[in-house]
Amino acid sequence: MQNSPYFSQFPAIRLRRLRASPWIRELVQETRISVTDLIWPIFILEGSGNREDVPSMPGVQRLSADLAIEAIKEARDLGIPAVALFPITPSAKKTPDGREACNSENLICRAVYAIKKNVPEIGVITDVALDPYTSHGHDGLLKGDVVLNDDTVEVLCRQAVVQAQAGADVIAPSDMMDGRIGAIRAALDKAGYPDTIILSYAAKYASAFYGPFRDAVQSAGCLSGDKKTYQMNPGNTNEAIREVALDLAEGADMVMVKPGLPYLDIIRRVKDAFSVPTFAYHVSGEYAMLRAASEEGWLDYASTLMESLSAFKRAGADGIFTYGAVDAARLLNKSE
Repeated sequence: MQNSPYFSQFPAIRLRRLRASPWIRELVQETRISVTDLIWPIFILEGSGNREDVPSMPGVQRLSADLAIEAIKEARDLGIPAVALFPITPSAKKTPDGREACNSENLICRAVYAIKKNVPEIGVITDVALDPYTSHGHDGLLKGDVVLNDDTVEVLCRQAVVQAQAGADVIAPSDMMDGRIGAIRAALDKAGYPDTIILSYAAKYASAFYGPFRDAVQSAGCLSGDKKTYQMNPGNTNEAIREVALDLAEGADMVMVKPGLPYLDIIRRVKDAFSVPTFAYHVSGEYAMLRAASEEGWLDYASTLMESLSAFKRAGADGIFTYGAVDAARLLNKSE
């Protein structure tokens, strides 16, 4: 400490001067969250007028498309630029090959069409993966206990094209199959959608924080085994850089790191290495912890939510998927 350039300058230098009052703290704040940083994930139900609470995600509901449209109008009015849609596929439509994913009249395609017709100003991001559609709960096709890579990619390409045809602005492959970004880009271009954006879940880890999401989309009870043969090992960082590099080379426009808070170091490494639009997913388990703790009176939800979102921005994220997007937008608009 004696060799520090700052040591001999105390008491001339006192960093607490810049923390003394709200106005100076606001003036020198380094990282700021904006409503335009937020993406709101929404779970879509069949039917109309349908609304269901997600018990493991307090404050989150599954909504039929008509109710989702009304909720999305509020999100638009709050300044949220985009939503991400995830379907609740009826059990009767789940099959080993996930064929419903490629049905141009499936739930998610109908929802995308309706949202873009009624709220055209907001961006719509769709998930490309088979787990909402397979009876075994995996993101790809199975042969025995093995998730088939190349056969799955062929199906993902068809899924991506029907979503683009429905009006999706951004295709977001979350499956973690090798080579799927290049194949999907080629399929979209061939089908006449060269301007459709690809947001790759490039560094998606085999995380224990996804549990409430799987409850929400009702895939938890279907899943046989785990996803460790295709999602990343939580102990690896260099592998994440390789994954991102490959996806960018194959045509990804933007990349995702998932989960969020436990992987802030990965977000920073990706942003520093590639300087491309980099997104973080404040996943269901992270969100649920904040809500559950706040309901017990152990944490203040609003404060911890905003602190968490600030951490993503500080680490280098350009945008944040969060189930607390509307809550955060209200807080941000109130503070302006």
